[in-house]
Amino acid sequence: MSNIAIIGSGNMAAGLAAALTAAGKNVFIGARDAANAQAQGGTLAQAVAAAQTVFLALPYAAAAEVLQQLDVSGKTLIDISNPVTADFQNLSLGFTTSAAEEIAKAAPQAAVVKGFNTVFAQLLDPAARGGQTVQVFLAADDEEAKKRAAALTADMGFKAVDAGGL
Repeated sequence: MSNIAIIGSGNMAAGLAAALTAAGKNVFIGARDAANAQAQGGTLAQAVAAAQTVFLALPYAAAAEVLQQLDVSGKTLIDISNPVTADFQNLSLGFTTSAAEEIAKAAPQAAVVKGFNTVFAQLLDPAARGGQTVQVFLAADDEEAKKRAAALTADMGFKAVDAGGL
């Protein structure tokens, strides 16, 4: 049984899988189309069922729809999205809420942590960091979930920085 799931099959998902695997973690990648899941992979539901920690490595616009299909009860859900428009010119949310707060509303049974949204996919590979320690800002309203995410972040060779609440 894997203890970390990655929902998504894009560059960030692949980079997270490589970094987590390099850190000795069991990783299960879930994709809408199981054929897109590389390494140990399968459906979204299979990935989530097998994990205690779930990386939501999807564009923000797709997250709520995908979360409606999954049972993330009791999971630490790490949201890496940025709520940007398709042309990357603007935010798709205003300034009264955040993507992580909206993800938390869509998955109230999970402990949501915002993280890795300021790290480019290329820097997830430990070799690409050239011996430098990259900071990962973590925000959460659940302090225990934030501690779990910080420990995982450190295991991957990053420096976790507490960025407060969602």
